[in-house]
Amino acid sequence: MASPQNVPPGPVYPMWVIRLMQAMPFKTRPDSMQVAMDTFKRFGDFACMRVGHKLVFQISNPEIAHQVLVTQADQFHKDDLINRSLRPITGNGLLLSEDDFWRKQRKLAQPAFHHKRIEAYATAMVEETERVLATWQTDQPFNVMAEMTKLALNIVARTMFSADVSDVAARVSQLASVLLEAANNRVALFTTLYDLLPTPNKRQEKQALQEIDALLSQIIRKHRARGTDNGDLLSMLLAAKDEDGNSMSDQQLRDEVITIFLAGHETTAVTLAWAWALLAQNPDVEAKLWAELDSVLGGRPPTLADLANLPYTEMIIKEAMRLYPPAGGLTRTPLTDIQVGEYVMPKGSNVFVSTHVMHRDPRYFPEPEKFIPERFSKEREADIPRYAYIPFGAGPRICIGNAFAMLEARLLLATIAQRFKLSLVEGHPIVPELLFTIRPKYGVQVVAKVRQPALAPA
Repeated sequence: MASPQNVPPGPVYPMWVIRLMQAMPFKTRPDSMQVAMDTFKRFGDFACMRVGHKLVFQISNPEIAHQVLVTQADQFHKDDLINRSLRPITGNGLLLSEDDFWRKQRKLAQPAFHHKRIEAYATAMVEETERVLATWQTDQPFNVMAEMTKLALNIVARTMFSADVSDVAARVSQLASVLLEAANNRVALFTTLYDLLPTPNKRQEKQALQEIDALLSQIIRKHRARGTDNGDLLSMLLAAKDEDGNSMSDQQLRDEVITIFLAGHETTAVTLAWAWALLAQNPDVEAKLWAELDSVLGGRPPTLADLANLPYTEMIIKEAMRLYPPAGGLTRTPLTDIQVGEYVMPKGSNVFVSTHVMHRDPRYFPEPEKFIPERFSKEREADIPRYAYIPFGAGPRICIGNAFAMLEARLLLATIAQRFKLSLVEGHPIVPELLFTIRPKYGVQVVAKVRQPALAPA
């Protein structure tokens, strides 16, 4: 194993500091996003934190991120912290499985995310959005994060599982929040008593998991009973056979379904929540968005064919994910000692590729704290180093649903923005919090007002 002298510089956190932080409730611990940014400012884009007896490499350098995530991806596994925190929830689904088993499962799931199949989901996405908008009341404050979560849940259930969960979407959203917070508590910086203590949080997690499992089991049973291929992901997984002709076990089917169910709605919901918050604070951007939507759509619902003519809508989504990437970072652990430049990442160390920091690096994004969608115009986007912007990860383990999420986010933004103006409730705090996704800690409270789109030219 490499000596501590053969690693990049970085901060040192003695074991007594780690023990103190372990004793703190999750919500009172230091802001991990701010810690990552401070480490970058002090030690640069390749740093090594000594956390007790562990070495934790923080990467916000596009070239090194490319090496870890792409060129040498087979030399890394998911980090043990992520495994320990999420495996009790998602099991051995696509998010956490490794090597040949992961490759087999990815191959089985990939056809459901083929671009032709994803395009067929566009109509359902707009229909579900229109259904939710019909329930909105103007001039009444509401949490748009909760509304986007409910909407994204409805869409993933309908498109991925041919199911309708609209009647329980609000409850499922609450359960997902409980599970995400439990996963963060379980991390507890390398060692934890979380799984051994009968705490109220632990009981809430168990109940939440039981409720979601019951819902998904009901969806799976209905699919099995029908015995027909609905063309959705669940039908494909039920019909899939491995090389020996064996079907997927019930446990593995459950793990894949809950992984996609949870991840498939959370990332889109938080992206749209941040987009609404940013638009409300940047009326010049909002005006440009309206001008584009009115010119192309003139008040009618968007279709798949319209997206090619809505480039500014896409720029807004991309810029929202730059400032608030769905995942604040990607974690890995090297399977062997790996040379990276003049340094060595020892086997078993922790590697953290900080998308949050990299997306706010002024070398790649001038005035990084400002909301400037024009960064992602065709001309300017070409100047961004390829791996300086990776909201969905990179390499073989890039998010399998990235195209689905981008299609969904653009259609939902276009559908809602041309019909409503969302204004922030004065005095309500907008605070980012890292819970695997970067969520608005107190939600995004808004008031909706109906707007009248200008008619598109004939």
